[in-house]
Amino acid sequence: MNASYVISSPSQIEPQHILSINDFNRSQIYQLLEQAKTWVNSTDELIAPAPLLANKTVINLLFENSTRTRSSFELAAKRLGAVVLNFNAGISSVRKGETLFDTVDNLAAMGADLFVIRHPEELAPAKVAAHLGQKAWVINAGDGCNEHPTQALLDMFTIWRYKNDFTRLSVAIVGDIKHSRVAHSDLQALTTLGVTDIRLVGPVELLPTTPLGSHVSLHQDLQKGIKDADVIIMLRIQKERMQAAALPLATDYFAQYGLTTDKLKFSKPDAIVMHPGPMNRGVEIESAVADGEQSVILRQVTFGIAVRMGLMVRLLT
Repeated sequence: MNASYVISSPSQIEPQHILSINDFNRSQIYQLLEQAKTWVNSTDELIAPAPLLANKTVINLLFENSTRTRSSFELAAKRLGAVVLNFNAGISSVRKGETLFDTVDNLAAMGADLFVIRHPEELAPAKVAAHLGQKAWVINAGDGCNEHPTQALLDMFTIWRYKNDFTRLSVAIVGDIKHSRVAHSDLQALTTLGVTDIRLVGPVELLPTTPLGSHVSLHQDLQKGIKDADVIIMLRIQKERMQAAALPLATDYFAQYGLTTDKLKFSKPDAIVMHPGPMNRGVEIESAVADGEQSVILRQVTFGIAVRMGLMVRLLT
């Protein structure tokens, strides 16, 4: 199991880069949620902000495929008036042997103020941040199986929007817990915000093997794992993970761990269903649930723009 799954005590220092959810204490997370709230109206629609980042340049430096994360950061930056460049690693000098540091140094020399970095190597964004110092800021948009702090923050905003008091919640995270950077960051954020009942649900091959505290329980039975839960966070199951871990076929996995309308009844009647996307319908979630009244999956997408706007303003103003 990845060592990063050990729950740590949040930092008391104001972060200069956004690299890990563990960089934030409870008060700082709530400050970010309050900031994002100013850009969402009472019907959960985005409010047009002032051009707070006019004359700033944001570069999306993504070395893994991403539609939602890249688009979310791009729209967030443009709504704030920033210039945005989407870096395509597939046609860049990286393919010619240029190092990651050389790439960011050249882009920083062109006037980049902020790098949004997704990379298959764990801690790559942190290494870039250490290399750049204060020449430009870095937001970790996902590093290997390690962390996805902005996804965690938008997930916390979504839960806060619908449930308000974290300390009274039971939250189930279902799927590939072991390899999921979303699960890792969500687990840390929920712990920091005082959730006392977190259930990690999935096949034993995809569950943590390290004790995570008395507030975290492991479940191989979906119905027991989501019983009376207030929040259910479904995770995407990657086909390559299923093959490597000798897991059941997709149809068998769905029978055991797919969230259906019948299984959803084991949770609380007002439970909300979340998913970071992209969804595998018919593998981890039934379409009737994904599109149903208890689903807040599309709200997560909307809230993600507001949260990322807040992070950019925090770093660049």
